[in-house]
Amino acid sequence: MYLIVGLGNPEENYSNTRHNMGFDVINKIAKQYDILINKKKFKGLFGTGTIEEEKVILLKPQTYMNLSGESIKEAVDFYKIEESKIIIIYDDIDIEPGTIKIRKTGGSGTHNGMKSVVQNLNTKNFVRVRVGIGKPEHKGDLINYVIGNMKEEDKNILEKATTKAKEAVIEVLRSGVDNAMNKFN
Repeated sequence: MYLIVGLGNPEENYSNTRHNMGFDVINKIAKQYDILINKKKFKGLFGTGTIEEEKVILLKPQTYMNLSGESIKEAVDFYKIEESKIIIIYDDIDIEPGTIKIRKTGGSGTHNGMKSVVQNLNTKNFVRVRVGIGKPEHKGDLINYVIGNMKEEDKNILEKATTKAKEAVIEVLRSGVDNAMNKFN
């Protein structure tokens, strides 16, 4: 069983922001495979289903970004998920907008949601699908950049990126993380 988690913030005013790329990818996966994300548990919303003959849990933590790890830890403990079967999807300012990267392990970088995940799971050994959002023009504008409104042009670029990230997650399930990395990185 795989736990596939999209990081984001739960309130409606965050729904069209760069910081909710993980939620956007989860929503696309759920739609394609008719998985309802309507159960409340693990400090999140989740649904279960099958993708590429693999049982999956799709989870959207409702803790706000900086506490995402609490929700993920509860789901991992409840379902006894192996770390190699955890896939976390999130936005990354260090990657060009529209680009995605898959990694098998690594640190959390500057992403506070990922810091929470690594801290709560006490491991760095899980798959990450990172959706590039780029950096703001002015360094001091980071918070507004990740949770503020975007131009239509930026929305279109990130729409394509979240579709690519959805396909990357499916490829991980279909043929393994190494093959997915070769295909998408």
